[in-house]
Amino acid sequence: MTPEELSLAISACLKDAVAAGDIALSAADIPDEVRVERPKNRDHGDWATNVALQLAKTAGTNPREFASVLSARLKTIDGVSAVDIAGPGFLNITVDAAAAGTLAKAIVEAGTAYGTNTALAGHVVNMEFVSANPTGPLHIGHTRWAALGDAIARVLRASGADVTAEYYINDAGSQMNVFANSVFARLHGRDVPQGGYPGQYIADLGHEVLTEHPDIRELTEVAALPVIRGAAYKAQMHDIKQTLAEFGVDFDVYFSEQELHDAGAIEDAVARLREQGHVFDDGGAVWLRTTDFGDDKDRVMVRANGEPTYFAADAAYYLSKKDRGYTEKIYLLGADHHGYINRLKAIAAAAGDDPEVNIEVLIGQLVSVNGAKLSKRAGNIIELKDLISWLGKDAVRYSLARFPADSPLTLDPDLLKKHSNENPVFYVQYAHARSRGAARNAVAAGVDRRVNGKDSFNAALLDHPTENELLSHLGSYPSIVAKAAELREPHRVARHLEVIAGAYHRWYDACRVAPQGEEPITDTNRTRLWLNDATSQVLANGLELLGVSAPERM
Repeated sequence: MTPEELSLAISACLKDAVAAGDIALSAADIPDEVRVERPKNRDHGDWATNVALQLAKTAGTNPREFASVLSARLKTIDGVSAVDIAGPGFLNITVDAAAAGTLAKAIVEAGTAYGTNTALAGHVVNMEFVSANPTGPLHIGHTRWAALGDAIARVLRASGADVTAEYYINDAGSQMNVFANSVFARLHGRDVPQGGYPGQYIADLGHEVLTEHPDIRELTEVAALPVIRGAAYKAQMHDIKQTLAEFGVDFDVYFSEQELHDAGAIEDAVARLREQGHVFDDGGAVWLRTTDFGDDKDRVMVRANGEPTYFAADAAYYLSKKDRGYTEKIYLLGADHHGYINRLKAIAAAAGDDPEVNIEVLIGQLVSVNGAKLSKRAGNIIELKDLISWLGKDAVRYSLARFPADSPLTLDPDLLKKHSNENPVFYVQYAHARSRGAARNAVAAGVDRRVNGKDSFNAALLDHPTENELLSHLGSYPSIVAKAAELREPHRVARHLEVIAGAYHRWYDACRVAPQGEEPITDTNRTRLWLNDATSQVLANGLELLGVSAPERM
């Protein structure tokens, strides 16, 4: 019995109790699916639900009485061996071994779909992350959001959300002029101007510009700078996209800030917010009254000299997302952007949206790596490319995904390079590789999940304590994915994979899949192969959500 099947069974019991007049609820009060979770103490049963606590007040009764009515019906379900009422009205449910064991076959048959759910179906989400300035290579400061942002997008999609991953290119403003001036100086063999961008990569960009425009050095500075700005920008964005691809991160949209300016979107945003009654003029400048929506001060949109501020571009960008049909906008920002939360929510409110529903701002803490060296190419930063080359994509991505975004993090390279159980990514990947090796060995010994064209599976044979433990963790995986999506916390998936890996290793040591020596092949071997392959599938599915590979051999 899968958790989904048990959830549907509980809903059916509720409907039957309402139809019989045992519970005073309307059909609309009954959820289509009831959440079931693993109890913290397995002595309390295989699954638990608090549905009685949720619905008792609506039904005009107390939770324990509600639970008592529901318990009597749950006990009649095939595969349920016991139902106990705990505390104020929790229902603890125990399923028999055969019912629990059917999960192994269900997982294999579901394949890559196991763990996906529809909890967020109908949610249309724009998720912006990384969004580094196109004036230099991606570095360690961008690494955490690249890994986490992509993992969050993946768990959201796994829960049914329609997600667009978007990279906002900050290609407007004075930094682009400084960038062009830096490349121009290196093209002519000079030091970069004060406040310019250092590093060998600026000289390398100069060579790329020269290849594309061989006569660039013959142009005057005034004529050369726009050409350099465009060509160097193009080359640097290519480098950024290439690095992200190496890191396994794909964006659906690369959105240019400069295009907002060129299209008149800034002026349009000011006009639209003025129509809403939230824009005012003072001291020759144009302001948005963000204090009406919880910001600590009102924000200037257009300076007295007529120049729009970055805040005005933020407003125009938000309105662009709204106009493109994204009802939910998620912003993933760095540790130094706490001040952006209220102002972005104020923009949403001024635009007529609900800041508690239509916008979400996540702030990530800094990450550091012991012993990391500054990039020889970039000079004053630790490049993401160097981290990938040094530690490997999988190690970096998994390590960044297994901690909450708001916790400061220091990675230990010595640990991440270890081929031992101390290294979390190795521990999980090795469990997957070990399961694939067990499957190969079993097949080589003549064990097959099918006999004479039919599935050979007897769930009742999966009755060893380690099998019960492993099945319980495999069964919890879909709810973990749903929770990770709801809370934007992919580290829940990573930590659960480690739990599954531990349970698998214990099972592997206790229960053989392939027969030993001259032992005959039995249904126990065949059924255990189903469980082995189910574990492989869940580990692979979970690693995919984290953007980490599931190796066949290690």
